[in-house]
Amino acid sequence: MKFERTQSISEEIKKSITKMLIEGHIKNSVILNTHSLISVVAVEVVRDLKYAYIYISVLGSGKEEIIESFKKSAGFIRREVGKQIKIRYTPELIFLSDDSIKNGVDMINKIHDVSKHDEDTQVNENFERYED
Repeated sequence: MKFERTQSISEEIKKSITKMLIEGHIKNSVILNTHSLISVVAVEVVRDLKYAYIYISVLGSGKEEIIESFKKSAGFIRREVGKQIKIRYTPELIFLSDDSIKNGVDMINKIHDVSKHDEDTQVNENFERYED
């Protein structure tokens, strides 16, 4: 069961990091100069508020390099998050890769392909009936 406090802190950390990404406050050249779409998918703060797991999704190339850049910038990001959310102890940020958005896009494409195939098959069956 998630505690309400850790859940609200998780949301605040997510908002803070997302805002930093949008406004370009993370001065890492890999993150700033990428053409990939970077999203903060989820943040999980442990009950004792010592650690926060940040799940990052990258659509495009260089996923491993971008995740490593977040890990290298973790101290700066933690300090900025601490300034924005005003809690006594800012959790240590642990950045992890998340493929849920990529998997969702792949699933949508597969569904689209199957429905297109079904539609083509239906058209061919109807055409064959009218030929007879």
